[in-house]
Amino acid sequence: MKVLVCGKCGHIEFDEAPEHCLVCYAPADQFAEDEDAIKRPEDPGELTEGDKKHIPVLTVENGAVTATVGDIEHVMQDAHFIRFLDYYLDHAFVSRVWLSPGTCRPVATIQLAAESGTVQVIENCNVHGNWLSETTL
Repeated sequence: MKVLVCGKCGHIEFDEAPEHCLVCYAPADQFAEDEDAIKRPEDPGELTEGDKKHIPVLTVENGAVTATVGDIEHVMQDAHFIRFLDYYLDHAFVSRVWLSPGTCRPVATIQLAAESGTVQVIENCNVHGNWLSETTL
């Protein structure tokens, strides 16, 4: 699966660029493939403390999908924080939740109308980049 990143705002799409960015409305030609846009643990079987602070933990209950950034909750300080959580259903963008340092915890919930499918959540850390988790409805 290709990972495409908007050169204007950093929004991620999968496989092909949309006609315009769903976040900043930049045209499709602003998207470029970037296989390193989403960080992954070096050893998924042996997560580091940094991995545990960045990989979103997802829970689903009655169609509500909650993403908490980190098995060890990520800090929300002015110098180091989670900027946003992007939700996808079957790799199609659904919604972005912006978070403010000092005011928000690195957690967000959205309610989906879909009864089945795979949910992906990408979190963006202002220091350590994008991390992804997925779960099924």
